[in-house]
Amino acid sequence: MRTVFSTDGIAERRKFDRWSEIIHDRLVPVDQSQLGDEPFIGIIEAADVGPLAISRITQGALRTEATPDTIRRHAKHDTLSVAIKLEGVSSVTQDGRHAVQRPGDLVVIERRPTVLHSSVGSCSYLLEVPRRRLEGALGSARLYTAMTVDGALPGASLVRTFIEELVRVHATLTPDMAERMASIGIDLIAASLAEGLARETPKPLQGDVLVQRAKAFIVSRYGDPNLDPAAVAAGIGVSLRRLQEVFQGRERCVSEWIWDRRLDSAAKRLADPACAHIPIGTLAYDCGFSNQAHFSRRFRAQFGRSPSEFRRESLVGSAGAI
Repeated sequence: MRTVFSTDGIAERRKFDRWSEIIHDRLVPVDQSQLGDEPFIGIIEAADVGPLAISRITQGALRTEATPDTIRRHAKHDTLSVAIKLEGVSSVTQDGRHAVQRPGDLVVIERRPTVLHSSVGSCSYLLEVPRRRLEGALGSARLYTAMTVDGALPGASLVRTFIEELVRVHATLTPDMAERMASIGIDLIAASLAEGLARETPKPLQGDVLVQRAKAFIVSRYGDPNLDPAAVAAGIGVSLRRLQEVFQGRERCVSEWIWDRRLDSAAKRLADPACAHIPIGTLAYDCGFSNQAHFSRRFRAQFGRSPSEFRRESLVGSAGAI
């Protein structure tokens, strides 16, 4: 990893001030205060692996707070922060939850009001992960922010090992390989969080959480013609039988939910004047239908009109409303 900043060589009385400036300018606007009387040490190292930005943060005892004001100045709302504890002890308070992290533990931090504490000798990997990847697999980040995933669990242990090895070899990877390895790392993080959710969520609510995760996965991938219940089950890390069980009695079956999402998306696009130039066959394919005749049959059954009739009536109505 390349060293982005180090307090080595800076006058003792200036170390913490310079650290705060660097964190604010290069990483994230936050309010920080030093805890205790220990001489302050701070080091930031970084590695970019495809879309995955990885930092290794070594710091003294600190209180860090993200306030509504600092959040407004934050430009990274399309990512979530994933911290993997390497040394020391930290804690995070967010969304009404308070969690402690020890070496090996993993936690997700959202761009919302947050208070973090770190001990002397604290060291963590901080990963900026595309929000859509985690929320597409797990649902809203509010389900798992400030939830410590125990480092002793297989998933968290595998994530730490993989990220450490990825950091070690990242400079030797081709761009295509870096992209693939980053994607694998993000999938491992999602799987680890799913494992943590399964343990943290009270048993009566676990089915509801699985349904939310399945819906989020479908919404993020409904345009893939190969998406089916088996692919959804594999994507959220459960068996097909378990997925079908949790949908039964709560929602329509998984396959019907997939088709409904595709049809609703197609209807919105057919009614959108900005999409009027798109051929119906192309639009159907973009919504996950591989056969236009099949699309037309399902669309008529759902909306009582053919796609072309629906488009014509919707666009005439839009024009009349102007």
